[in-house]
Amino acid sequence: MTNLDFGGFVLGTNVFGWTADQDTSFRILDAFVDQGGKAVDTADSYSLWVPGNSGGESETIIGNWLTSRGRRDDITLATKVAMDPNRKGLSPANIKTTVEESLRRLQTDHIDLYYAHRDDPEVPQEEMLAAFHELVTEGKVRELGASTFSGERLRSADTIARANGLTPFTVSQDKYNLVERGAEQEALPVINELGLVEIPYVSLASGFLTGKYRPGVEVASQRAGGAAAYLEDERTVALLSVLDDVASAHSVSVTAVSLAWLRSRTGVAAPLASARTVEQLGSLFESVSLTLTAEEIAALNAASAHRVVPAQI
Repeated sequence: MTNLDFGGFVLGTNVFGWTADQDTSFRILDAFVDQGGKAVDTADSYSLWVPGNSGGESETIIGNWLTSRGRRDDITLATKVAMDPNRKGLSPANIKTTVEESLRRLQTDHIDLYYAHRDDPEVPQEEMLAAFHELVTEGKVRELGASTFSGERLRSADTIARANGLTPFTVSQDKYNLVERGAEQEALPVINELGLVEIPYVSLASGFLTGKYRPGVEVASQRAGGAAAYLEDERTVALLSVLDDVASAHSVSVTAVSLAWLRSRTGVAAPLASARTVEQLGSLFESVSLTLTAEEIAALNAASAHRVVPAQI
């Protein structure tokens, strides 16, 4: 069980140092907190895929913002370890080294939620969990999360932690949205069984679930290729009509409906969503006060039932 406050949605910051420079990122963070946002998610590897970047850019921007604004106590701060090619995996030595680098970039003395960004089957779970537990006992980390672990590995990690008096995972982060519902097959049942909470990532399917991608419409975006791929399935295109109807009934955006559907799912604490402009925050906050009816949820479930397949991570 987590004691962390995630608010209505978690602000993803993989765009910081990529499609949002530091000044833009500062404005996004200012607006996010001023409007009541609670949780910010980053990783040591963000955004190393950008030419000229080496990883850690997102953490550095957040750290600069925290120091300049003095608002560390106003947010739940999450970051991750394992995916930076120079700090890859979950060996105790790597965890110990990487957390210090993240703390330095974030300019803070503690991380509220520290994720294993990917599972590492080459490291015994006892060793990994012991290393994470040490960070908790030292006060450097408050809670632990697992990202894209299988249900079996989540269960074994929980069993090992509890048998050895180690800090268990309290949060799971998985690819989950209306058109990627594979998490419902395996991960979510285990998450609910163990009492963890889910923070879905790619919650808007690379922008497809904002409703801006339609047949015959060209969108200028870094993520256009991934989002447009969903248009190849006529059944998934038909889902947009259902989203449009629900959005119209509430006078809200398709984005808000997509995120509200996620929040209605058992075990989901808050969806993870990013914004590369301050203006994009509007539809994210719009989702927080939106409650879908049982009939609307049923209609969205039926229209996306064909997407209940194993998610590709």
